[in-house]
Amino acid sequence: MLNKQGLFNRSSNQPGNNPIASTPLNTRPDPTPVASHVPSHVNPISTSTAPKVESKPGEGLSADVTTGSRLIVGPDVKLKGAEIQDCDILVVEGRVEATMDSRVIQIAEHGAFSGKVGIDVAEVHGNFEGELTARSQLIIHATGRVSGKIRYGKILIEEGGELSGDIASLVSEEQGKVKRIQSAS
Repeated sequence: MLNKQGLFNRSSNQPGNNPIASTPLNTRPDPTPVASHVPSHVNPISTSTAPKVESKPGEGLSADVTTGSRLIVGPDVKLKGAEIQDCDILVVEGRVEATMDSRVIQIAEHGAFSGKVGIDVAEVHGNFEGELTARSQLIIHATGRVSGKIRYGKILIEEGGELSGDIASLVSEEQGKVKRIQSAS
């Protein structure tokens, strides 16, 4: 490839110079946060320090998560046969068939997830079908439908929300395992 003088090495006083390109990496401005590109019906993810859920009936997705990697599956997107890794927050507005172990999953009202999930906080406005382990909290909103093998730390179901299948609290499941071990001894 030809490298003509001035094509790649412009001096700082020439027109069209890119000030970002000549700025050292450690002094560049931060890129625009992903949340600014989220559709208006999804509440932006804020910058506090821990995952916590502050939901009110009728609001959009509301898990309050600070930092981490985010994957947003848009309303017309179908993601099938995936194993999602290293994703702290998954926002599902379309359809996803996958397995994942993460911190937060948010399923929008018209979103659907099918598969196996190990998660800290699950917030469902749409549909979930499969195996769900919400280690900390499972929130099912009025429009949410959850079915399959469901395990949870704490649970909140708004009036109208649906939950069906093999359902158990992680606490009661652990107590059952302890009792079975003690009776076998």
